[in-house]
Amino acid sequence: MTDTLFRPDIRPVRNHFSSGPCAKRPGWSLKSLENAALGRSHRSKIGKSKLQQAIDLTRSVLGLPDDYRIGIVPASDTGAYEMAMWTMLGQRGCTMVAWESFGAGWVTDALKQLKLNDVDEVKAPYGQLPDMASLDYDRDICFTWNGTTSGVRMPDGDVIPSDRAGLTLCDATSAAFAQDLPFEKLDVVTFSWQKVLGGEAAHGVIILSPRAVDRLENYTPAWPLPKIFRLTKGGKLIEGIFSGATINTPSMLCVEDYIDALLWAESLGNAPALVAKANANAQVLHDWVEQTAWVDNLAVNPATRSNTSVCLTIVDPDVLALDDAAQADFAKGLVKLLEAEDVALDIGAYRDAPSGLRIWTGGTVEKADLEALTPWLDWAFATQKATLKAAA
Repeated sequence: MTDTLFRPDIRPVRNHFSSGPCAKRPGWSLKSLENAALGRSHRSKIGKSKLQQAIDLTRSVLGLPDDYRIGIVPASDTGAYEMAMWTMLGQRGCTMVAWESFGAGWVTDALKQLKLNDVDEVKAPYGQLPDMASLDYDRDICFTWNGTTSGVRMPDGDVIPSDRAGLTLCDATSAAFAQDLPFEKLDVVTFSWQKVLGGEAAHGVIILSPRAVDRLENYTPAWPLPKIFRLTKGGKLIEGIFSGATINTPSMLCVEDYIDALLWAESLGNAPALVAKANANAQVLHDWVEQTAWVDNLAVNPATRSNTSVCLTIVDPDVLALDDAAQADFAKGLVKLLEAEDVALDIGAYRDAPSGLRIWTGGTVEKADLEALTPWLDWAFATQKATLKAAA
């Protein structure tokens, strides 16, 4: 790319590239929610049937094993993952793995909130994945599948042994419905439907393997559990949670929106179709990066590059010569320019991550919109660069 202020003629039809809440499915409108069970108890026949439908569709779209439980729980993916940590950790040693900000948050919970006695901490800097093959899987392992704020993901689950003694607790909020998750290797999977399916926020989903259920029924943590974390009663799993009897009151409007997104996913061909769509979307950006001198992927290894939260760093020599604060301001300037042009919204890097851009490429985003976006990224960079030179 040459330094040019040429303005592209074509704009993305939809400029929603936020990494959460994410773009609604193509064709979505408020009419999609007309059948919501509003003004009705979530424990009424219709309320329970809607929640059960959401659970059943989750199973079929993701292709989950029949003996895995699916529950809708409070407080988004954060609530779901906290629930898993507070109810299951502590029976044996655990290893907390982090390569971006959300994984680091789980490390803090284990060390400073739960104050577990036997905790190993394995970290990697932004852009890199720790050596997952070197972990002791006879310990409980807590990790994110896709680092939403670093653009680094697990390439597969091959390093996780089938005969492990510990549990694997996987935060998959920006991976579920977009990346191939080997559920037979994962004992707890959590996500929020506000991510890949573009649903309305505030609800989480927790998926439990039979091994996770066994842990819940045969282990009692030493600490008290708030009501919204309790998955067992009298030493037995509360099965109602996994058949639509939620712990607290869900928004039936949000549940209807989730059902709508799941039916859309089903119409495309379920999770495999969404994975293929995300792969094709991300490839647009990866191909553009290969041809563009001023930008690079934050993820160092191509095999670990995310197909949903693509994180980009500015590598132009003149920008790299600036101090960290000025580099961050340069990136923020790009974001503001694109938002002012109504071309791309909410594509700044996460606040704790290195400065740069973060562009969502999950299945609710259209490939044509990403193809229309890349010339605008070049335009915004050239405009910012011209301003930088003028000020020098």
